Amino acid sequence: MAENVSMEEFEALLNESFEIDTPQEGSVVKGKVIAIEAGQAIIDVGYKMEGRVELKEFANPGEDPDLSVGDEVEVYLRAAENARGEAVISREMARREEAWDRLEKAYADEERVDGAIFGRVKGGFTVDLGGAVAFLPGSQVDVRPVRDAGPLMGLKQPFQILKMDRRRGNIVVSRRAILEESRAEQRAEVIGNLAEGQEVDGVVKNITEYGAFVDLGGVDGLLHVTDMAWRRVNHPSEILTIGETIKVQVIKINKETHRISLGMKQLQADPWDSVATKYALETVHTGRVTNITDYGAFVELEPGVEGLVHVSEMSWTKKNVHPGKIVSTSQEVEVMVLEIDGAKRRVSLGLKQTQRNPWEVFAETHPEGTEVEGEVKNITEFGLFVGLEGDIDGMVHLSDLTWEGRGEDVIGDFRKGDIVQAKVAEIDVEKERISLSIKALGGDPFADAIGDVKRGSIITVEVTKIEDGGIEVAYEGMTSFIRRSDLSRDRSEQRPERFGVGDKVDVRVTNIDSKTRKLGLSIKAREIAEEKEAVEQYGSSDSGASLGDILGAALKGDE
Repeated sequence: MAENVSMEEFEALLNESFEIDTPQEGSVVKGKVIAIEAGQAIIDVGYKMEGRVELKEFANPGEDPDLSVGDEVEVYLRAAENARGEAVISREMARREEAWDRLEKAYADEERVDGAIFGRVKGGFTVDLGGAVAFLPGSQVDVRPVRDAGPLMGLKQPFQILKMDRRRGNIVVSRRAILEESRAEQRAEVIGNLAEGQEVDGVVKNITEYGAFVDLGGVDGLLHVTDMAWRRVNHPSEILTIGETIKVQVIKINKETHRISLGMKQLQADPWDSVATKYALETVHTGRVTNITDYGAFVELEPGVEGLVHVSEMSWTKKNVHPGKIVSTSQEVEVMVLEIDGAKRRVSLGLKQTQRNPWEVFAETHPEGTEVEGEVKNITEFGLFVGLEGDIDGMVHLSDLTWEGRGEDVIGDFRKGDIVQAKVAEIDVEKERISLSIKALGGDPFADAIGDVKRGSIITVEVTKIEDGGIEVAYEGMTSFIRRSDLSRDRSEQRPERFGVGDKVDVRVTNIDSKTRKLGLSIKAREIAEEKEAVEQYGSSDSGASLGDILGAALKGDE
């Protein structure tokens, strides 16, 4: 019985020893290198189990394996025995397990890890973190895009773990985070040594449309295009080149964002300090057109001093045209100083003021009554516009087109481009208006016809037409109408039919209307005037003489 018990105990102890000494598959075990042959290391992992591992699994990226017989190493036991009776082991998997434990701790503690870039994949690179392979995105390689990553390959350097998932075997790292952190420390140190108003040297690192970035020794400052020079700078490349060393002044430092604003023009004298004395009001200066807009043109009087010629001050005659049709960029022009605002650093200039007012010149050279010739520029419902000397226009109103008829009836006879002659009727320099008259060219036929005829004059007219309401008569080519009531003093004689076409009749002028160009005529008024004159000359009806006697005496006296 005792023998049976001792055998059972022995068997239990034997089984226990087997369990203790036999390594468990899927775990990391320690082994000893017992031989190196054919590029492989033969490793004894205990319990008379040996396995083979490729030497390259013992080498770091870019390095040769450092392994000798007798070295103790850790390997991963994948299987206790294969078809050849050897243990299936892996140094790489052991390193990976070891690395994952180490990396998970570093990730939890937000610590940096060392690694080396050893390959390029789509979207980035692969990094060996001492046994575990991580992905380095292209955007996380450097603070700026890297064109050539060759110098970084195989170089041992620190990385920051951004994300990791052991179950899926994914690790994402960043080199940029390390650089930004060290850069931030360097920036803080440099910025701490700078002060606003300080003059420093810097190197132009980059040029953009709005300015240039200048390296101040580990920290960049922005030199805005408006702070490069007192004059207008269209693009920073006009005065700066990449790599150039320049002197700048620290204008502003933002301690929170670490942004630094720089200036170059602040190191030069401000030309505006002497503008008021150099450019007195109403003085004329030569400048260069630097920019043209819809509302005017900017003219540089000197570097740093620009003035605006508003579109309304560009030309006496061109009112509604774009400034670009009057001047061109880089053109040298003469301008007059109209206004200076030192607080706003603005100068108002005038281009047309350097030339004489063309309406004043025209008034001097073409006084009222002067005959002129010009081209019909435009035809409107109220008249013609005629081009004159000095690039100005004069207007012929409808009422000044003809003496006879209406202007509306004859304006259709004119066309654009016609050359017409006219007389200057009126000039208003302030309102920039010139009134012309075409009908005045041949004089006034009405005034010429009536000559010295005045109201009350007796003239002889010729009957040209008989109508029921009166008769039409002609005098020196002009027609007038005598109403029935004005044909005779005697009502019974107020009959148009007693006259015949071609009869000569003496009439009295009762009215001269220059606007309607008509004479008011009356036979009745003539008879009444003659009667009154006879009474005054030969007697009065109050003396007892009859009217027939008086008229008879008057007629006898005429004989």
